Amino acid sequence: MSEDVTPIRQQYLEIKRQYPGTILFFRLGDFYETFDEDAEVTSRELDIVLTSRPVARGVRVPMAGIPYHAVENYLARLIERGYHVAICEQVGDQPVKGLFPREVVRVVTPGTLIEPGLLKGDRNNYLTGVVVQDSRAGIAYVDISTGEFSATEIDTDASLSTLRAELIRLSPSEILLPETLHLSDSLPGHVTPFPAWRFETARCQEVLMTHFAVATLDGFGLRGKQLAARAAGAIVQYLQETQPAALKLLTGLSTYNLSEFMVLDASTRRNLELTETIRDGQVEGSLLSVLDYTLTPMGKRLIRQWVSKPLLDLEMIRKRQVAVGYFLEQGILRAELRAVLRPIGDLERLVNRVVSGHALPRDLVAIRSILRQLPAVGNLFSEIPSALKEFLLELHLCGEQLDLLEKALSDDPPATLQNTGVIRAGYSAELDAVIDASTHAREWIANLEAVERERTGIKTLKVGYNKVFGYYIEISRGNAASAPPNYIRKQTLVNAERFITPEMKEYEALVLNAEERIREIEARLFREVCSSLAVARESLLSTARALANLDALASLAEAAALGHYTCPEVTADRVLEIRDGRHPVVERRLSGERFVPNDAVFEPGEIIRIITGPNMSGKSTFLRQVALIVLMAQMGSFVPASSARIGVVDRIFTRIGAQDEIHAGQSTFMVEMIEAANILNHATPRSLLILDEIGRGTSTYDGVSIAWAMIEFIHNNPALRAHTLFATHYHELIQLSDFLPGVRNYNVAVSEADGRVVFLHKIVPGGSDRSYGIHVAQLAGMPRPVVQRANEILQQLESSSGKAVRIDPQLPRQMALFPETNPLLEELRKLDVNSLTPIEAINRLYEWKKRFIPPDE
Repeated sequence: MSEDVTPIRQQYLEIKRQYPGTILFFRLGDFYETFDEDAEVTSRELDIVLTSRPVARGVRVPMAGIPYHAVENYLARLIERGYHVAICEQVGDQPVKGLFPREVVRVVTPGTLIEPGLLKGDRNNYLTGVVVQDSRAGIAYVDISTGEFSATEIDTDASLSTLRAELIRLSPSEILLPETLHLSDSLPGHVTPFPAWRFETARCQEVLMTHFAVATLDGFGLRGKQLAARAAGAIVQYLQETQPAALKLLTGLSTYNLSEFMVLDASTRRNLELTETIRDGQVEGSLLSVLDYTLTPMGKRLIRQWVSKPLLDLEMIRKRQVAVGYFLEQGILRAELRAVLRPIGDLERLVNRVVSGHALPRDLVAIRSILRQLPAVGNLFSEIPSALKEFLLELHLCGEQLDLLEKALSDDPPATLQNTGVIRAGYSAELDAVIDASTHAREWIANLEAVERERTGIKTLKVGYNKVFGYYIEISRGNAASAPPNYIRKQTLVNAERFITPEMKEYEALVLNAEERIREIEARLFREVCSSLAVARESLLSTARALANLDALASLAEAAALGHYTCPEVTADRVLEIRDGRHPVVERRLSGERFVPNDAVFEPGEIIRIITGPNMSGKSTFLRQVALIVLMAQMGSFVPASSARIGVVDRIFTRIGAQDEIHAGQSTFMVEMIEAANILNHATPRSLLILDEIGRGTSTYDGVSIAWAMIEFIHNNPALRAHTLFATHYHELIQLSDFLPGVRNYNVAVSEADGRVVFLHKIVPGGSDRSYGIHVAQLAGMPRPVVQRANEILQQLESSSGKAVRIDPQLPRQMALFPETNPLLEELRKLDVNSLTPIEAINRLYEWKKRFIPPDE
């Protein structure tokens, strides 16, 4: 390093070398500065001015800075774009060799956010670790803002479909992956490569045992789950580097199994629009938007988890149903509870900010406000109903913690500890004494001018203050000789003399030192209060869970009341009976129009229901509503139907709509076939299959053949035979009901009169032989000549069985779609095979090959 480089440049470079791959925010005064390539990236991404700074004789480097008080806004934009940012702060109060020491206090990454302004209150912010070995994968995830830490192992395949499905359910903000595992393009979300040695089995197990201070990981359910332990251990190591304070929040590690809940693959989540819409990725228009009437951030996160993770355990499903039913029946109680919950903030994240040491005075104010509401929640349940017993037992009024906050914290403290006024008067005798002394000193100084004027008789005497000399008494030059003997001359001006007195300096010291002393005492008392709250962490977090459950259950009851939903019977039997079912999202968006309900009652022995009918008649809506009703039932919700009896479904599979993945080199039809293959390879007799327009991405004959073969496979394979709704425009498929006993035909009813078509949106037994595609084209605004000509061609096709269509009525030429005759077939018909000798047969074949097959084929 050149000796010409400035000391602060040397300090910057030494720190930067320790954090490659991050943007270093280097604190200089009131700004975080970035340099070199970091400055160029920061300037470009944040649209701020790029300047330069001299670092050596004749050398300047790029520089871009942001105000420290606005750092969250800028951080949010960088993190959203996938950057990692190292925050470097000045440490200590005294410079060393003229330079203040500096160090990185944390590294901000998408999965390690703790700042309230950077977190979305309605969803978790997961950091996920992933390890893949052979046909197994280990997954661990943590939300450091709530302390949730869990891990699992799953079977996966070459396409990683199961792994992708679980990651999509978790929707992690950041995925840790061994740098030697090149799967970044295969996984959803921001991927951070992490050194492969960090994932070594022995190292990860040791890291976890050290962190939890245990001798074995068996108590966490990790026996025999090396991949899960490796993923979890990598997360702990990553937090040690980026957010060490968050490790205090990881007090436990749970394991889970995908068999505990319904697994939904990526296409099913997308097609059913569970938490966001396909078109614009917004919550509004999704199933979550219909069910989410929660009022607290904890409740919003919980109901999102419920929608994403339907249950398989009948007891748990029924337990939720009973609780939702209780709130539905107790309408007044539900309204009162919602009124009490409305002002409650994010207790879960606030408590974890306290535990991690990141809490500010306003955080404690928010906790105090929440704890003030708890008695009102408890008073609503003077007698604990059995339906809510499990949830209410977790609710603690936390009176001791509330009493502490009431006594210790002022009514309206400042935002940070840099300003005084955090601690309430009367809480600390030490603090009160300093404040009283300071107040008395200020009052003494404030009255000094009037007292000295009267004592000295000098009417022009003034008391002033400046940063150089502190407080002083100023007397004009003409009255300087009348200054009392105890005045000590301090400064001579052109027209005046300035004096001090020993007593004034004593009071000055009280005033000037008091504020710093008050800050020190308040900071210490604040940390003590936080420590007391941290000791009660489990009670506070248990209360947060109780509030979340009550909020989510009341939300489902609110949705049931507003949507006129009923309680489904969920059973272990293999049954699917939905009467007068309705699509929950479409129904709500009709704005007063009546939604036409439909039954989905599978008869004994019925396996596959083939549904034909026109475009825009409601086939896809019907398919989706059946899937959503089943899913809602298994998350414990009431459903939009007059009645429903539903056997527990292990998985819902959907193949709906056209979507390509050009970035992966896959056409629309290839994506369709991959999704269809995934369904056939993973569905079981307890699954629900929703298949819409299979085979439409290729030629008619290919498409019909594929759809036909799929139906036969689902029907005949003893390891499959799942309840299936199969919507199609291939009318040929209705023939399958003639020889497959488990197939039934249904169609969407249509009323046609005077050339007008009215879709009745009613699913009725029987097949359909028309699609009314031209009518839909007309509704879409297709030019009239196109519509008219399409009708003419359709009539000719129908009248000639598709054999020929005249291109122009005025011309005799015709375009053969399906040739009426084939010369080779005609000769075969005339051929007397029995009279042919072998050599004649060979000669005839040679002749036909020359006549009918072009030379280049």
